[in-house]
Amino acid sequence: MSIKNAPGLYPRSKLFVRTALRGALSTVLFAAIPAFILIACPTANAGNPAVWSLVWSDEFDGPNGSAVDSSKWSFDIGGNGWGNNELETYTSRTANSDLEGGFLVIKALKETFTGTDGFNRNYTSARLLTKNKFSQAYGRFEARIKIPYGQGLWPAFWMLGDNINTAGWPNCGEVDIMENIGKEPSIVHGTFHGPGYSGANGIGAPYTLPNGQKFSDAFHTFAVEWEPNVVRFYVDGLLYRTQTPADLNGKTWVFDHPFFIILNVAVGGGWPGNPDTTTVFPQQMLVDYVRVYQRATPSNVPVLLTEEGSNGAVTLDSVTFQRDPLPVRTSHNFSQDQTTRLMLLSANLDLQPGDDASMVTARADDGQGHIVPLIVEWVGRLPSFDWITVVIAKLPDGLLNANQALISVTAQRSGQSSNQVSVSLSP
Repeated sequence: MSIKNAPGLYPRSKLFVRTALRGALSTVLFAAIPAFILIACPTANAGNPAVWSLVWSDEFDGPNGSAVDSSKWSFDIGGNGWGNNELETYTSRTANSDLEGGFLVIKALKETFTGTDGFNRNYTSARLLTKNKFSQAYGRFEARIKIPYGQGLWPAFWMLGDNINTAGWPNCGEVDIMENIGKEPSIVHGTFHGPGYSGANGIGAPYTLPNGQKFSDAFHTFAVEWEPNVVRFYVDGLLYRTQTPADLNGKTWVFDHPFFIILNVAVGGGWPGNPDTTTVFPQQMLVDYVRVYQRATPSNVPVLLTEEGSNGAVTLDSVTFQRDPLPVRTSHNFSQDQTTRLMLLSANLDLQPGDDASMVTARADDGQGHIVPLIVEWVGRLPSFDWITVVIAKLPDGLLNANQALISVTAQRSGQSSNQVSVSLSP
């Protein structure tokens, strides 16, 4: 499993530009600023120390047939319907969850079973949780999973507030990183629940695979990035939903304390409906890993994105779309002064509504002891990747004789400066 064997794999930290969309984001002293299609580099490293650091994980690498690591996981057990009219009894048996081939395997079985709570059910499954073993407030929570399929199946990767015993549900908060109902094999849901927005009134969004692909056909990575006053939902590194307190219409935001992790496969219930004659058993959910990261730097420290394996900036000439090396002056640039405008991509440049280019400054170090300011002409969010800010800056005459420059940006609101990234220059 090549992906499994790349510790800290993280498809967001470093990206490369694959192509440019036709069209304009805005017009700023020159013809048009392109949007990008960004493709995650398949060998990108999640452990980028400028952004995230790994704090907890389970790679599920134990012997085949063994139980999960009891220092990390416990079990919810029973068949009381779990508030959703579910039909399974959850057990801690290795028949329902074990380690196989480097995966956690959660198995939904069709069998008559009476649990210790006295409920007699026709299905068994497993529900694993880190309650009282690991919880964390804020961070990136990520798992690589291949889900089951079929009417009545309900796999999930989710979190609950660790104050549930005192606050109760939904006041403790719930974040559903991934839920699927088996009759919708191409769709997963990211949702969060709290007081006044729980159950069927939870707030979230679906994500649909293109071209009729099914989540049960392959592994996919599901994640949230959770910070104060924001939760962002990802599938395979693509951001598809951002939630903030503004989405609650005055209701209480309850996502400011530690949460623990849950993995389970339910059978039946009010949302997925019950299995029918088309449902095949046994079913299983394979979990390659679960990983939790913390920010290595505060979220208001800008991070300029670089090419995989180098400090070279992810950048283009904003008019010609050419990669570096870039000339400071070029006759191919149809701006009036024929001076190159550099397009940079930054994470953590948190813009507020109405912010303009004055909120960001940029400068270049030519490596010869000269620091030269760049004029920032435009800033804005990258469509469909709202954690990325596009920065357009004009290369200064002070770099005319330089072979390269180290570029950094500073967020004026926080006063925080980014890392320095290298841009190659040509005569």
